[in-house]
Amino acid sequence: MMTRKIILTLMCLVITACSTSRAPTSQSDRYSMQHDAAPLRHPNNLELADAVVTDEPKSAAANRPYVVRGKQYVPMFDESGYTEEGIASWYGRKFHGYHTSNGETYDMFAMTAAHKTLPLPSFVRVTNVDNGQSVIVRVNDRGPFHEDRIIDLSYAAAYKLGYHLKGTARVKLEAVTLADSKPRTKYIQVAAGSKLENIQALARQLEQDFHVPTDIKSQNDGIFRLRLGPIADEHQAKSLLEQLKSRQFAQAFLLYDDQAL
Repeated sequence: MMTRKIILTLMCLVITACSTSRAPTSQSDRYSMQHDAAPLRHPNNLELADAVVTDEPKSAAANRPYVVRGKQYVPMFDESGYTEEGIASWYGRKFHGYHTSNGETYDMFAMTAAHKTLPLPSFVRVTNVDNGQSVIVRVNDRGPFHEDRIIDLSYAAAYKLGYHLKGTARVKLEAVTLADSKPRTKYIQVAAGSKLENIQALARQLEQDFHVPTDIKSQNDGIFRLRLGPIADEHQAKSLLEQLKSRQFAQAFLLYDDQAL
């Protein structure tokens, strides 16, 4: 019985985020939870899409120098060319629904992040150096206020990078501006199955019906995934998606060329 209790305790520690000290101590009592924790569900496919890079005005109030626990932080004026390697953590349920430093509402399923000095808002590509997975997040918060960590990701971003069960990961950060970002090619995943001949027959039918190229992807799990595309135009992709959903493909969803199936 004692062994079981110890195992359960260790499991709770593993799935708990390691970023509870993100805000000044004087504000810590505003959160309803004492310790941070993972959500009760995983992010869905739409929530795992990268943040879309835009040219947003910087927040004057959120980019002033500030002091946390006696240490002063001076936000960058321009993020262009910024790159850094270090430890990333993530934050979840404790902060979900509360205001970020940018005055927005924190959503643990959105592709966002907290950084001590990057301008708010700004965008950064985060790469897990251990597995090569990467994600683009929108920085709209301050933190994490641990000396050994350089960025605090939303739960969804940490999930996409594959370290949501660990709490932290070694990452590389690269600022992304509108000039750096490239238009992403869009696809629509329509169906998946284990019988290739069935997927191929469906692909031929959809090509005739919609005059859009098809692409069949396979992975080590033995499942063949059929997607329509590439589709360059965003409006065309969304219109086609609605047509598919109105037919028998209610589970169809939009994805991008840099997004894992």
